Amino acid sequence: MKMGRFTLSATSLALLVFQLALVSAIAGKYLYQRWRCPRAWTRAAAYDPDLVMRGRYLSLQLTVDGCQSTLPSASQARFPRDINGAAVSGPYAVQASQRVDFLAQLNVQGGKLEAIRIPDGDKAGAGLMISAVPGAPCDQMRLNQPVDLYIAEHAKNPVPVKAGQELWIEVTLPPKGPPRPIQLALKQNGVWTPLAFN
Repeated sequence: MKMGRFTLSATSLALLVFQLALVSAIAGKYLYQRWRCPRAWTRAAAYDPDLVMRGRYLSLQLTVDGCQSTLPSASQARFPRDINGAAVSGPYAVQASQRVDFLAQLNVQGGKLEAIRIPDGDKAGAGLMISAVPGAPCDQMRLNQPVDLYIAEHAKNPVPVKAGQELWIEVTLPPKGPPRPIQLALKQNGVWTPLAFN
């Protein structure tokens, strides 16, 4: 096939078709997962690396709810107590001398992103590393692996957020791997403002 002064050989044309099919398959997979996989909104902490080789993006650390999980040791959790001092069920706080890291499986329940610890004997399966910070409540654990959200070069950067604002992100949870970002929003005084990066 001739294109002006250039000629496409059969090999070049086959390679082009293969690359287009590969990219289309990946895009189709992501679109299907966005449509079919569970979604959740969660708080995020972000910074803007702005690395030249990767383009402009926000690197986000997601908050996960670990209250339905267990820590590696019961001594690392401080449970609520009744008037007699006996531990009762309910949200716990992390009481450890240092950060507690553990492998967990993520799922979405009640619109929340939850982390369920993978028992030590089952670590052959896939999981993501979760951090529990001393003194933090169990619903404010962190996903160690950052989630990257690419933004337009000249878009207004929401980082750092102003006092009283919270950065939230909607993610979809694929069968394997970390959550994938969909959109960001700022929350202030109970009001949500979706952020567009056009």
